[in-house]
Amino acid sequence: MRDIQEFRIYYNTTIHPELLRLDRQRQRLLRLIFSSCLLLIGLIIFELYLDILLVTLALFIPIAIYIYMLVKQVKKFRLDFKPKVVNLILDFMKESINFRHMAYDANQFIPKQMFMASRIFGVNPVVYEGEDYIEGQVDEISFQLSELNVKEFSRVRNRLNYVFRGVFLHAELKQPLDGTVLILPRKFRQYLTRTIKYFLLNKAVDVDGFIKNNAFRDTFLTYATQNVRVTEVLPDYLQKVFVRYVQRTQKEIYLS
Repeated sequence: MRDIQEFRIYYNTTIHPELLRLDRQRQRLLRLIFSSCLLLIGLIIFELYLDILLVTLALFIPIAIYIYMLVKQVKKFRLDFKPKVVNLILDFMKESINFRHMAYDANQFIPKQMFMASRIFGVNPVVYEGEDYIEGQVDEISFQLSELNVKEFSRVRNRLNYVFRGVFLHAELKQPLDGTVLILPRKFRQYLTRTIKYFLLNKAVDVDGFIKNNAFRDTFLTYATQNVRVTEVLPDYLQKVFVRYVQRTQKEIYLS
């Protein structure tokens, strides 16, 4: 895996110049929008002053075409911005011997069936949206990930509640796991009762007693079926990685 110093060099030599170029393009668009607004205001005042229907109709078509072209330019810039930056980052990662394949699609996302198959959230969401799909392979492990925005109807209020908003990652291990493991944020236990009940009904048990890392046990709930060796699936170094991530980012990890 390439280190952070290499990425700093790559950022300064490749990503930063591209960001500067995109920012100059953004500023040109802003100046164009500002001058166009002034021009349109002037034309409207001119039309009101003349108060001639034929002149108004004659100017309407070119003004509408100009606005359409301007909106199209802004939309193109917005749609191109993120893919250009993300693909540069992926190009850097592809140079690592660990990564065999990386691909990005700004508009695609993890399919709903895959999200539901994780059984992490015991819901059938009414809103399921996503973006920024990335697929690749690290060593022998293939993976897919994307941002997701998932909501369900509230059971007590007439509104939509967030189920999940973040990055959803699906990975296929070299050797399939003989059993099931579930890791949930401990502080959200009251909101995950349906998930926990489902796993307990499918012969999973609370295995917190097998977790020796106090910080991990305080941060996460851990369930597993009886044929799973928890210390092999969750070695001490991985427990430390999870805890450090939560402490550093103040974001949560769910694992099934």
